[in-house]
Amino acid sequence: MFTDIVDSTRRAAEMGDQNWRRLLDNHDQLARHIVERHRGNLVKSTGDGILATFDGPGRGVRCALAFSAAAKQIGLPLRSGLHTGEIEVMGRDIGGIAVHAAARVMAKSGAEEVLVSRVVTELVARGGTEVRQPGST
Repeated sequence: MFTDIVDSTRRAAEMGDQNWRRLLDNHDQLARHIVERHRGNLVKSTGDGILATFDGPGRGVRCALAFSAAAKQIGLPLRSGLHTGEIEVMGRDIGGIAVHAAARVMAKSGAEEVLVSRVVTELVARGGTEVRQPGST
């Protein structure tokens, strides 16, 4: 799961470094708590977002939805993207095609949107999680 704070550069410039840093600290604390609550692994902060892994795609989707809702409460609209697949563990970081795919999915998501790859859609639908097509209600 990748997340990104929408319009972070503009917001940081408007708020100033100290106020932005405080808000980012709140974001990071919230991320740690919510990822942990969903039994995920917070791999790293990306500066204005996070990268996290989960033992299954359903947990990742539920975490992304919870994190987006909580971040909205502190005034930070997020975009999120999820993909599932094999990853390379490189010390404390991760890499590989699945990581690149998750980043590309996130890049296509909009503000307060959790976008998932087709693979995630197929896997979570089998587990009973409802996935809607973009633009549907």
